[in-house]
Amino acid sequence: MTSGTLVIAQSAPVTQAPLRMLMVGAVIAGIVLVLIAMRRGWQHRARRQQDIPEPPEPPTGWAGSPAIAGLFLGSTAAGDWLDRIVVHDLGVRSRADLEIGDQGLLLRRTGARDVFIPRTDLRGARSERGIAGKAYARDGVVVLTWDLGGRLIDTGFRADVGVEQPVVLERVQDLLADERTA
Repeated sequence: MTSGTLVIAQSAPVTQAPLRMLMVGAVIAGIVLVLIAMRRGWQHRARRQQDIPEPPEPPTGWAGSPAIAGLFLGSTAAGDWLDRIVVHDLGVRSRADLEIGDQGLLLRRTGARDVFIPRTDLRGARSERGIAGKAYARDGVVVLTWDLGGRLIDTGFRADVGVEQPVVLERVQDLLADERTA
């Protein structure tokens, strides 16, 4: 090269453009098929769970403790952290405020139906690592076991502030102890 000569680099021509377009189309079609299969699976599960009644409404004049902000992680069949309950929005993960009162627990949810668990239906509370296919740190989820129309259900709640997690568990266990002595 001599000085003063300008060399302009050119990119190589695109080769096999139709094959590349076909591959992109196949990937997009695969993603769409997976999403359709997931939706059909959710609908099939909802049909199988039609016998589960709706959770009761909170009593009129509900007076619960100050709300504890957190996440409603979903509900599963008791003892099976992967068998999600999808009917009545029980499987929908959402922001929630947990209120504990003499009559039970109320999970006020954002973007989904609120869930009221009467004290008489509450069967247990424990700390777990996860629920509904989601895993967290050890004892990172408060799992509430309750009876809904003769079917035991586990519902997961995770407080936004980690130090509130044992407080939630203790308050729910106190509510259970009060029920057993009543």
